[in-house]
Amino acid sequence: MILPLILTMLAIISGLLYIWAARAGSARQRYLFKPLTTALILVLAATLTDPVSDIYRWLVVLGILFSIGGDIFLMLPQDRFVFGLISFLIAHLFFIFAYLSRTGFHFTWWIFAIYAVYTGLLIYLLWPHAGSLRAPVLVYGLILMVMGWQAAEQWWVLRDPSALLAALGAILFLLSDSVLALDKFRAPIANRDVLIMTTYYGALMLIAWSVHQFGAAI
Repeated sequence: MILPLILTMLAIISGLLYIWAARAGSARQRYLFKPLTTALILVLAATLTDPVSDIYRWLVVLGILFSIGGDIFLMLPQDRFVFGLISFLIAHLFFIFAYLSRTGFHFTWWIFAIYAVYTGLLIYLLWPHAGSLRAPVLVYGLILMVMGWQAAEQWWVLRDPSALLAALGAILFLLSDSVLALDKFRAPIANRDVLIMTTYYGALMLIAWSVHQFGAAI
């Protein structure tokens, strides 16, 4: 387990360097550390020992790969927001397929209600300000909701550490995307880069570690 721990530490350091660069560094530093951090997390997911299953591992890896694409589109000087949105939407689809590969589709009404109410409130806040991007924002919000919901369902069914990490990672993804969307469409948010990137990298890190089979249920 030495390599995964090394990759985890390198990803944390790289992520902190990106957050610093986003506030005070150069464009070159931002272009380096943002995708590098996500790439290190991808390598972590690809090399963790004792995966819960091979299909789960590679679906998570593909999700992280498309997240790298989203990272690149969103940091380009040109407006590539829609392309970034599409990349992350595909990433979330792979994460959903990963969760379904372990437990299949489940519907627990109160879990669904939590994620549906949260997503509905978020879309309600964004809708008057999204303009021509209303449809993409709506579709993305629904896919993001399903990703978080099915991660929670997986944990509710399995009650193992891997499923818990995936569920917590999905929650952090929801928070990260919420801050990003509110900052873009409603009003600037103080310390946006810190809030968005710490939750985003935390989400990917937890989802990557969910590949590993820890053993006992909790």
